[in-house]
Amino acid sequence: MKYGVNEKGYYGDFGGAYIPEMLYPNVEELREQYLKIINDADFIAEFDQLLKDYVGRPSPLYHAKRFSEKYGANIFFKREDLNHTGSHKINNAIGQILLAIRLGKKRIIAETGAGQHGVATATVCALKGIECVVYMGAVDMERQAPNVSRMKMLGAKVVPATSGSKTLKDATNEALRDWIGNPVDTHYIIGSVVGPYPYPDMVARFQSVISAEAKKQLFEQTGKELPEYVMACVGGGSNAMGMFYHFLDDEKVKLVAVEAAGKGVDSGHSAATTFLGREGVLHGSRTILMQTDDGQVVEPYSISAGLDYPGIGPQHAHLYKINRAQYVSITDDEALQAGLLCSQLEGIIPAIETAHALAYLEKMTFNPDDNVVICLSGRGDKDLDTYIKYFGY
Repeated sequence: MKYGVNEKGYYGDFGGAYIPEMLYPNVEELREQYLKIINDADFIAEFDQLLKDYVGRPSPLYHAKRFSEKYGANIFFKREDLNHTGSHKINNAIGQILLAIRLGKKRIIAETGAGQHGVATATVCALKGIECVVYMGAVDMERQAPNVSRMKMLGAKVVPATSGSKTLKDATNEALRDWIGNPVDTHYIIGSVVGPYPYPDMVARFQSVISAEAKKQLFEQTGKELPEYVMACVGGGSNAMGMFYHFLDDEKVKLVAVEAAGKGVDSGHSAATTFLGREGVLHGSRTILMQTDDGQVVEPYSISAGLDYPGIGPQHAHLYKINRAQYVSITDDEALQAGLLCSQLEGIIPAIETAHALAYLEKMTFNPDDNVVICLSGRGDKDLDTYIKYFGY
């Protein structure tokens, strides 16, 4: 695969495994085993069966007719919001729990921002009867309270991260600390295409089911398997990587990744990583991240907890640097308005993360026969409180 990872764990200049010595055995074990395990026939059969009968895949590719009329193109939504647990996060959680069991792990830890990955991880741990600890920023625990309750109901222990901005970055730091302290029996289910190699590649492979299905479904509906545009929101970037994966080598397909501009890219309250960031190391990989002149991580901001991350996955950093994908950003206000529009035009309340991708349609011009596929990465139920406060319902 032209844009895939090399044998050293890099995508061009980005990737690798920048980890404390204490974590080396864990990461090395994963690196040595993951491809052998996930390509095993028994693994594939169990993974596929759970995606079908438990998650409810394939998720539909929905032709959004009123959106299509408004924007003058054929707009399709890849409905990851219809998966069990409400987002794309379950695809990767199932893959990693099956991997952890085959590695003999007895305890699972995870980080979560919007709570969707935490819920997905708690869900698969309940399914398989494995202890689950989820780290979540104290701020995110407040703004995503329904997901905290879900995790607890599923039997997970939710631990607040109270340092820094008390959001996703800090939850990730806490999870890494836990893993250093429990290296033998614990597997860390990272929820995005971030972290030390092999995580970015592994998560992308588990999420690639999104684009594999979309290609097939688009062909069934239009007679063409390649759209003109593929779009997704991006924080760390797992839904975007899953949505882009099987289109990467087809360079005719334009890839559009939409970051969170927050209150504006120049406001000091933003998470527009590619616009504001520079190359450096974050959470175990070389990537692009928001940082001060002396290399301290800049606190990100977005109204959307799932995009509130100061970096971007290393594969995304590579695609950005070589111009294979376009990285753009949308403000809080633009995203919330797009969420409302989607609700009222299509009867679908999207997660605020997804609403960022929908908002960028306002800034694009299309030919009438263009096919545009957008990853609807999550349901808006978790964000109703934010929507209600904003619109005053």
